[in-house]
Amino acid sequence: MTTIKISGGLAAAGVIAMLAGATPAVAQQKFVTIGTGGVTGVYYAVGGAVCRLMNKDRAKTNLRCSVESTGGSVFNVNAIKSGELDFGLTQSDVQYNATKGEGAFKDKADSELRAVYAVHPEPFTVLTRKEANIAKFEDVKGKRFNVGNPGSGTRASMDQLLAEMKWTVKDFSLAGELKADEQGPALCDNKIDGFYYGVGHPSAAIQDPTTTCGAKLVSLTGPAVDALLKQFPYYSVATIPGGMYSNNPNPTTTYGVMATVVTSSKQPDDVVYNLVKATFDNFDEFKKLHPAFANLDPKDMVKAGLSAPLHPGAVKFYKEKGWM
Repeated sequence: MTTIKISGGLAAAGVIAMLAGATPAVAQQKFVTIGTGGVTGVYYAVGGAVCRLMNKDRAKTNLRCSVESTGGSVFNVNAIKSGELDFGLTQSDVQYNATKGEGAFKDKADSELRAVYAVHPEPFTVLTRKEANIAKFEDVKGKRFNVGNPGSGTRASMDQLLAEMKWTVKDFSLAGELKADEQGPALCDNKIDGFYYGVGHPSAAIQDPTTTCGAKLVSLTGPAVDALLKQFPYYSVATIPGGMYSNNPNPTTTYGVMATVVTSSKQPDDVVYNLVKATFDNFDEFKKLHPAFANLDPKDMVKAGLSAPLHPGAVKFYKEKGWM
């Protein structure tokens, strides 16, 4: 993998800048890209927050960070491996499967994947049209249901749940593959009856349809979920508080994963160190950049949901802080 992406156009621009008498610092600037998810999801907010903090020090570090909206967790892991992305957000279960060669990565274990830190919890969230009268998840059978876009962590987790329930996508009258930012409008436009989405809360992708068309949260519990919780260490029970969203006064019980930041073993130590340093040296500011970050604790973030080995650049910073 190429550790830092500099396109031909940028490289050429750098040469022209040098010929024009630019300083060496400008000429040597490195471009770092973070893959996220849909623009209404919390992954995009995480990437934006990290890049904002990294770019504050770009005159000193010569690192310029940019965010890319992508298909999500599985896409990001594959794009890091191929060198298209430098960093990416991924669900803790997808990180585990990539490291172990399971699930969407069956027999394709990624030995170069490295963990950087965990971020917020991501409960699997089922949202339905109020007119569909769906009281429990089993009621979505035979309905028009969005199962998630291929390449997303949501879809990988949905497939796992369906397998545990002995269901397939054929058990829905329509199995939608809409992206995260498309499913809320489709719900309110009566194109689907519900969707399943792994996301940090509060999320605009849930807030908009609950406000616009009174969409209802549905708890995700039962024998299949219990079996998944028992079988896989990266899952845990989660609760979406009552009143967080319009028209949903009661708490919603579900299960979920952690959002994590990952990179490649080929990423230079100093680049990873500077990304981690930018996040934690400005941690109060980071927490204010999205409501889902409000309760984050750095000491949990360096271990929760991390299956891949920590990148040495991250380890260096954590040891300096006494967190490891």
